[in-house]
Amino acid sequence: MRRSAEFLRQAALDAGFTVAEVWETAGHPAVFAERIEDPLLPTVLVYGHHDVQPVDPVEEWEKAPFEALERDGLLLGRGTADDKGHLVMHLEALRGFLQARGRLPINLKLIAEGEEEDGSEHFQALLVEHRDRLQADVGVISDTGMPAENVPALTVALRGLAYWELRIEAASTDLHSGVYGGTVLNPITVLAQMLAELHDGHGRVAVPGFYDDVQELSAAERREMAAIPFDEAGFAAEGGAVLGGEAGYSTMERRTVRPTMEICGIWGGYQGEGSKTVIPARAAAKLSSRLVPNQDADRVTSLVGAYLRQIAPPGVRVEFLTISTGRWVLTPSRHPAVGAAAEILAEVWGEETRFIREGGSIPPVVAIAEELGVPCVLLGVGLPGDHIHAPNERVVLAQLFRGMQAVGRLWERYGELGKAGLSGPPETGVPAPPT
Repeated sequence: MRRSAEFLRQAALDAGFTVAEVWETAGHPAVFAERIEDPLLPTVLVYGHHDVQPVDPVEEWEKAPFEALERDGLLLGRGTADDKGHLVMHLEALRGFLQARGRLPINLKLIAEGEEEDGSEHFQALLVEHRDRLQADVGVISDTGMPAENVPALTVALRGLAYWELRIEAASTDLHSGVYGGTVLNPITVLAQMLAELHDGHGRVAVPGFYDDVQELSAAERREMAAIPFDEAGFAAEGGAVLGGEAGYSTMERRTVRPTMEICGIWGGYQGEGSKTVIPARAAAKLSSRLVPNQDADRVTSLVGAYLRQIAPPGVRVEFLTISTGRWVLTPSRHPAVGAAAEILAEVWGEETRFIREGGSIPPVVAIAEELGVPCVLLGVGLPGDHIHAPNERVVLAQLFRGMQAVGRLWERYGELGKAGLSGPPETGVPAPPT
């Protein structure tokens, strides 16, 4: 991570930033860069992250994960889409703009954190510590995507996240399965039964009160969402997956506007080669929930924890630990910064820009909006088939190149709008708080 931060710091200077620094946190380092042309010009803060997901299973990669492979208009490698590719998009847009014009029509700042894939645990503290250096008129977050190559889109909503670990203990030590088998509770069996009770037979989360605060879409909003091009069969085929989920909602709705409960990992008992005839003392699982307006992560955590303790058999010890949380985002499309971005994307792609909701979570968007008080434009060029977080992650190079063009034109448009033109009502730039 330190090598990555130092590399990005130098890359920022090479691209045209006049200042670039590695900022320490209690976790992994972040990178800050800036180019101040004139304090009277509007200032744009670009956010990205230089950390990536683990590469496992490494044997499924076509080439070593950190050795880029270019083929058929694609660039494969860990981080090419999420999110190093987007950072490159901004660096190259800056380099090209300066080569063509000599100076920017705006002031430009960049903050690239090193912990987004691990919940951005120290990012808010970083913003507080460096608030004066990070002040801007608008934030541009490039960690999102578009529905298809020919469908330019801006993300206006993200789901929040709650991530937990559930631990089950039914004995003080592992037990001989011949001596104790059939006479004591097996924690793996108990865990499996409890996890099965997280959903009902229709794919709905069975935790009482889980849906109480969910903001339902209107019939008109559902029609608008249904009109967005979406290849459902291709979406499933990309992951070799079988579609399923909450009854009564489309796949697009399930992946963007409906809350979820997922089992992300499970373990317990003997895992080595051969046999070891034991009943384990404990078992555990990792759970995650994607949250939507107006769910509150703390309230959902309380509801899920209480439910799990309620359905556990008497005498079984249950630990329910919160690993990380992040709030949902809902950004109004009427803000002038968002409107300008929509116009630019339409010009570059030659198609009408759509406003979409995404299923992933980016906690820094909330942190930037709340701590710095700026509107956030979510501009990314990733595609559904980019295999983010999976082997053979990739970016479509045509998307990346068009993204560079769009960024350069956007800086020009923001310069034309000026500080006054970019200032919308304060409440339009900050995600609405839970009700």
